[in-house]
Amino acid sequence: MPQAAVFLVQTLLGLYVMILLIRLLLQFTRADFYNPIAQALVKVTQPVVSPLQKVLPRAGRLSLPTLVVAIVVQALLIAMVFMLSGLGWPNLLNVVIWSLIGIASQILDILFFAILGSIILSWVAPQSHHPATLLLRQITEPVMAPARRLLPNLGGLDFSPIVVFIVINLVEMMAVYPLAQAFGMPRGLIVGL
Repeated sequence: MPQAAVFLVQTLLGLYVMILLIRLLLQFTRADFYNPIAQALVKVTQPVVSPLQKVLPRAGRLSLPTLVVAIVVQALLIAMVFMLSGLGWPNLLNVVIWSLIGIASQILDILFFAILGSIILSWVAPQSHHPATLLLRQITEPVMAPARRLLPNLGGLDFSPIVVFIVINLVEMMAVYPLAQAFGMPRGLIVGL
């Protein structure tokens, strides 16, 4: 029974954290918020982000209220997993650090899968104007553009996703995973870590 409860908590709260992080990326990349998918994400997350918008300012293109809510929900997820597993309350400092590590890992995962989705859609529906396709392009373009500038023109072939995939994997291998180990983060506490 505790495993089923842990699974449900990790799935439901993890999904909500993912939605918050997608909103954060959309705000950071200044994506089109008239897009119906973006509007749905805002409607789902606005009730918890709205109170903090009155207190916390934006930091340039970064929405601090959305980031803080994502960290709090991630910390709540970690605490609930500990409680449901019978381990008691975890150390608050550890929970905050693990939450930050989890947020970083999930942002990298979102970028990875958004680029992968863009690649697949460029083969299947290259001229699509579907709202999801447009959002994927808006999220991935700020990451892909610097990689495109580094690579020479190869006659219509775009190898920039490979460069970005390598960078994402290097960041995970050299920063995220070592930090998780250094701070004693239990494996499987956050999906993907």
